[in-house]
Amino acid sequence: MPKTMSENDIIDRKIVELLMDDGRMAAAEIARNIGGGISERVVRYRINRMIDDKVIQIRPIVNPQAFGLTTRADVVLEVESDAIMEVARKAMEYECVSYAACSIGEMDVSIQVVGRDTAEIYRFVTEVIGKMPGVRKTTTSIVPIVLKDVYQWRIPHDAVVKKVG
Repeated sequence: MPKTMSENDIIDRKIVELLMDDGRMAAAEIARNIGGGISERVVRYRINRMIDDKVIQIRPIVNPQAFGLTTRADVVLEVESDAIMEVARKAMEYECVSYAACSIGEMDVSIQVVGRDTAEIYRFVTEVIGKMPGVRKTTTSIVPIVLKDVYQWRIPHDAVVKKVG
């Protein structure tokens, strides 16, 4: 189970913010940016600790549009109660599904689908997702503009320990 960010401190937060701006930034450059006598060795240790504790992951972020997948849709599914996890897990197996989650509320499963055009998304939702055992209903919203994506989320200032330690 990942540690919560409140178990980390403001130095960890600064390291994460710098890595979010440039995931290839060297530990020495991060140390210089932070200042305050933080060494490259300390930065490397903290990065490795946060990776081991599953606080962060360092990996490339793929732009689906660069591969011709220019259309994105949010699809919410109403599913029979005994099939929610099975449907969610099955949905995540498809390459065109970029996100899958179980929901609490009016709908049971939420997925994001990428495709070349609306026709491709329509076919996938109606012929694949809509025909999965347990799926009662699908509601699809085409997403023409994304202003902030999940990888752009920043750690709230009050989510970390204020005291450096």
